[in-house]
Amino acid sequence: MQQIMIVEDDPKLAELLESYIVKYGYDVHRVRDFSRVMDEFQQHKPDLVLLDINLPSYDGYYWCRQIRQASTCPVLFISARAGEMDQIMALENGGDDYITKPFNYGVVMAKIRSQLRRAYGEYASGPQERVLQVEGLVLLPERLELKLGTEQVTLTKKEADIMESLMERYPRVSSRDALLEKLWDDQSYVDENTLNVNITRVRKKLQELGIEDAVETVRGTGYKLNVTWDGEENL
Repeated sequence: MQQIMIVEDDPKLAELLESYIVKYGYDVHRVRDFSRVMDEFQQHKPDLVLLDINLPSYDGYYWCRQIRQASTCPVLFISARAGEMDQIMALENGGDDYITKPFNYGVVMAKIRSQLRRAYGEYASGPQERVLQVEGLVLLPERLELKLGTEQVTLTKKEADIMESLMERYPRVSSRDALLEKLWDDQSYVDENTLNVNITRVRKKLQELGIEDAVETVRGTGYKLNVTWDGEENL
């Protein structure tokens, strides 16, 4: 039985979430001591985390960063903050999706099931490790690693999904619709800006490898990968 960890300091909302999720056959662990979020995460090893932003002691952004140091499990932010910057911060700090309060419980369950399928279910990677390479740039999707020569960066799951699409389609364009479908099962729940944020994060990771201007925006269509690095030198 897959376990969902709820990190929400409104006890009534946390209880409602728990009762709803349990109906769908999932195990639920609710955090009650918000100074021990990582201790409880390490102890219970949940398959997915529902994480509020406004928490005692440290906010959800902080705890998401801590979780990302230990795990790549899906993290869904749930928050009353509806601002664009709040959603960007959630994604920048390692979150996989963002749900604003008040929310529809059916939507919450759809997003939970979608993330679990992506991470562990029929859409998860098979046992044989895949390696994608374009002119010396190497992506290891199962390890969430991107390499160029001796340099290496760690990606989030969505960053790796974007790089995988760009590298598989190279030198062709990856359409926005195809990228949205790969990253999220149900596009109707995805804000248009969410893909833009993730593309920006991918560009930053490439910059950490010394690669500039490799992801081109094709207006009205999508994105494409251009080789702007010296591939031969890094093979």
